[in-house]
Amino acid sequence: MAGTGVYQEIIDRDVYKYYADGEWRTSSSGKSVSIINPTTRKPEYKVQACTQEEVNKAMASAKEAQKGWAKTPLWKRAELLHKAAAILKENKAPISECLVKEIAKPKKDAVSEVVRSGDLVSYTAEEGVRILAEGKFLVSDSFPGNERTKYCLASKVPLGVVLAIPPFNYPVNLAVSKIAPALIAGNALVLKPPTQGAVAALHMVHCFHLAGFPKGLISCITGKGSEIGDFLTMHPGVNCISFTGGDTGIAISKKAGMIPLQMELGGKDACIVLEDADLDLVAANIIKGGFSYSGQRCTAVKVVMVMESVANALVDKVNAKVAKLTVGPPEEDCDITPVVSESSANFIEGLVMDAKQKGATFCQEYKREGNLIWPLLLDHVRPDMRIAWEEPFGPVLPVIRINSVEEGIHHCNASNFGLQGCVFTRDINKAILISDAMETGTVQINSAPARGPDHFPFQGLKDSGIGSQGITNSINMMTKTKSTVINLPSPSYTMG
Repeated sequence: MAGTGVYQEIIDRDVYKYYADGEWRTSSSGKSVSIINPTTRKPEYKVQACTQEEVNKAMASAKEAQKGWAKTPLWKRAELLHKAAAILKENKAPISECLVKEIAKPKKDAVSEVVRSGDLVSYTAEEGVRILAEGKFLVSDSFPGNERTKYCLASKVPLGVVLAIPPFNYPVNLAVSKIAPALIAGNALVLKPPTQGAVAALHMVHCFHLAGFPKGLISCITGKGSEIGDFLTMHPGVNCISFTGGDTGIAISKKAGMIPLQMELGGKDACIVLEDADLDLVAANIIKGGFSYSGQRCTAVKVVMVMESVANALVDKVNAKVAKLTVGPPEEDCDITPVVSESSANFIEGLVMDAKQKGATFCQEYKREGNLIWPLLLDHVRPDMRIAWEEPFGPVLPVIRINSVEEGIHHCNASNFGLQGCVFTRDINKAILISDAMETGTVQINSAPARGPDHFPFQGLKDSGIGSQGITNSINMMTKTKSTVINLPSPSYTMG
């Protein structure tokens, strides 16, 4: 159970503590932030509302701890990460319980997220040992006009303190995807979890505490973004920010200053379906890509663009599968569970009503109870409808009928987003040409968009993000190159 057993020390009566300097602490503010259960729409948990002074202390501890951590042998860093990964997987039950209650994630998916996170941490430990063990040796005479009088030794060194800000939909997995690369690279880490998902994140951080990482190296600061958000992202002690979320990231990028940024800010992932596509495969992937976790994924299929000649057949196949989706509470492992908040449900409803007013075809009756929205396929959607462009983050999927591949590519590229896309065809030559033309960070051929496996590069273009994720890319991004140049009194040539 959450907050019991080894987790007793992370809670004070009914309020979860924050983590700093190797200890679980109660905020001096005396205030807490309530976390609403999306299913019951009642308060489920409370977390500390940390102060700016507590942020300052966490940053100071992180800066000090990082100096010692950077001197810790690489194998030792990896050893501690492997230990944390094992503890994380051992505690999949209480952590997944939090995910079910905080973000209405179906139970089986919640367990899967925790196990996947443990695997990610272990893989990062091993990949980090490989990457960071290697440097570069350069000689000066390879550049015109130089003799071999200089030897350059280039290596990767840590940045300092990394600020990690994960989103509500994967508060454990997208936290460790930032934490593990930062730590193996020799950085300290300050985590600001999302409000919805904060308690799951605190349980995950306790696994790192139990693994025995040095005091101050990892902090987890909870509270209202309106009170400590800008203070964190603009803090002079932060040397790197890794953020996953919405357009808040654009505001952060304008304020952050001269530090490396890694950001994934959502998408309007297009699914282009050609006339020769395997429609059964397409329908199965539209269901998986568009409706898993109620569409609350950055890599969910957000718009289907299908050739007119096969549109009726595809819509019929998708509708048959939508009818089989189960709808209800996450505890029952339903396919469609409540969206994360009432404001999210209201936003989705606004997109649906706009589409209705402008003449979209409703393949199912629109139905909503509280935060629970039944799956809905909207056919004959036109570009003048909001849902053709905006990201619903819910179980509502628009279908746009197209008369040419170029029409589909144009709509995809006209979006301000560019995270992922997919194309379905039996012609690999056409698939490659379309993939090259789509302005997205990743294109999936004959499969729905997806983030992962976690070592694959993951990045967005345009408003979908800055930089690239994936384990290897994250490790590289959280380091910088340092060169040491040896100057020789006279040219020296091997075997010369």
